[in-house]
Amino acid sequence: MRLWRVGEENGARIEVLLNNNRSSEYCAPLTSFDWNDVDISLIGTSSIDTTCTIWQIETGQAIGCYRTTEGSVKTQLIAHDKEVFDIAFSRLGNGREVFASVGADGSVRMFDLRHLEHSTIIFEEPNRVPLLRLACNKQDHNYIATFAQDSNEVIILDVRIPCTPVAKLNNHRATVNGMAWAPHSSCHICTAGDDNQALIWDIHSMPRPVDDPILAYQAGGEVNQVHWAAAFPDWISICYNQWLEILRV
Repeated sequence: MRLWRVGEENGARIEVLLNNNRSSEYCAPLTSFDWNDVDISLIGTSSIDTTCTIWQIETGQAIGCYRTTEGSVKTQLIAHDKEVFDIAFSRLGNGREVFASVGADGSVRMFDLRHLEHSTIIFEEPNRVPLLRLACNKQDHNYIATFAQDSNEVIILDVRIPCTPVAKLNNHRATVNGMAWAPHSSCHICTAGDDNQALIWDIHSMPRPVDDPILAYQAGGEVNQVHWAAAFPDWISICYNQWLEILRV
């Protein structure tokens, strides 16, 4: 993984290269990463080699107008029985120690950096279909969203009630590709998929079924990713084909 310094006169340059397998020419591909927004010195990565790695980023002494940056492995663990497809830090506790992951074994697992001798299985897909992505709620830290491969359904989980979804959002007419919790609300989430739609849901009525989204946007193509701006929560970005669109909620 590469960290870049941007905003310089010469554009961008590599600040640090993170590689925890320096003894071999082969490095297992990474599938995702998450930057801890409580302790910005921590970055988590997931890989097809079944592991998750937590990196400690250290800023050293100033050299000229820059500070040297280095990265070291804080911990690496075998997280799943098969490939790991996504990782996300949770704000449970102090927001620094807990993270969750999903993988090809169809499970959502939660880890605590202080107790790595075990993990908690939050959910297992009944047919062991791979889970591709997850998102941790930034306001109510008990909620996690995930979806399976080739599925039109987003699953909402409560970590206090393992293995039982508290809601299923299934109004997409094609495969779901991305999701993003509202940064300012615990009960709103945006989902996007191959049906060219971005849907916003209000889940405050859980555990009663959430049947329909409260807002829908029809894009000009299959929506591949969605992001809800933390600093400006009235704005959502989506991407499809070669386009990036900024939407006002």
